[in-house]
Amino acid sequence: MQLHKGCEEEYRRRHASLWPELASLLRDTGIRDYSIFLDEETLRLFAILQIDDAAKLDDLAEEPVMRRWWEYMKELMDTNADGSPVVRPLKEMLYLP
Repeated sequence: MQLHKGCEEEYRRRHASLWPELASLLRDTGIRDYSIFLDEETLRLFAILQIDDAAKLDDLAEEPVMRRWWEYMKELMDTNADGSPVVRPLKEMLYLP
């Protein structure tokens, strides 16, 4: 994901106050160990999470609280026409269990 220049602190502030109903939705979907990292030079965001059924991630786009969150965050980052963040999947190069 791509953060807009000058939005680092606001992005951090909004995530520090993550809506309880959104946190519940993510947990209920099976998401755990969710972290987002920022490359301060490029302003690229990298998210990593654990989930047993990755197909459930696609269902989040239909959830009203998820769509409200995207609307709330879209001024801070690159987004798609539906308001979702622009994401670019990364190719795994190493996995060490």
